[in-house]
Amino acid sequence: MDNEIIAVRNVSFRYKSQQSEKEDIKALKKIDVVFAEGQFIVVIGRNGSGKSTLSRLFNALLLPTEGVVFVKGMNTKDEDYLWEVRSTAGMVFQNPDNQIVGTIVEEDVAFGPENIGIPTLEIRERVDMALEMVGMSEYNKHAPHLLSGGQKQRVAIAGILAMKPKCIVLDEATSMLDPIGRKEVMKILKKLNKDEGITIIHITHHMNEAVAADRVIIMEKGEIIMDGKPKKIFSKVEYIKSLGLDVPQVTELFYELNKEGCQLSQEILTVEEAFQALKQNLSI
Repeated sequence: MDNEIIAVRNVSFRYKSQQSEKEDIKALKKIDVVFAEGQFIVVIGRNGSGKSTLSRLFNALLLPTEGVVFVKGMNTKDEDYLWEVRSTAGMVFQNPDNQIVGTIVEEDVAFGPENIGIPTLEIRERVDMALEMVGMSEYNKHAPHLLSGGQKQRVAIAGILAMKPKCIVLDEATSMLDPIGRKEVMKILKKLNKDEGITIIHITHHMNEAVAADRVIIMEKGEIIMDGKPKKIFSKVEYIKSLGLDVPQVTELFYELNKEGCQLSQEILTVEEAFQALKQNLSI
């Protein structure tokens, strides 16, 4: 793939077991996957499936036990590329409070660029740009701890944007948010992907968030077991449920209608698609 941004080549990862010195816990098994620039990818799977471990390999927070991870051609095991790798693939975590370090919003957003030696005038420009992109400019002088969960996560994303990444990796970054906060963050991610061409890799357990993706990856027991477009992935309702996962609510509704004898598409993901399908089926 000529425009690949992250390439995971035959990667396995083991954690040291706390119970036994002899046995390691194999979190990833022979993962081989490539992500293209500009894609919006969602990774889903049950707890313990390996999805968070995989995400931490993308910016060298973890290094493979076996195999290689390349970020824009840079081997993450090469310490000379560490800052460049982390500037290319920025990471947003589950709890924004763990990522916010400044006492006011603009200080927090400036933290990353300051650490990599960006000149002061350029930092100012980057901070203003990043806050504008996430719709938080008017909060630049606010104390982060007084913001809502969704707003804090947008500030965390702004802090990554100030590093000018080509890719943003989100490790369950919406899981602690209420529905409004999740909606805020998803709107920002879609905008960054569509308008700025930033690659988004979003690890989540909210199936409705996967609907927005170009590509959905399902992990189970440290392996990738499905990889494709959302419509194709979620049409396999029974299989996905057998994995202990859900499907988008509208998809499940149409699945149940078909079980009752209706002849409707199995590739419905959104309310709008459902309306059009019913309209056509009922000849309204």
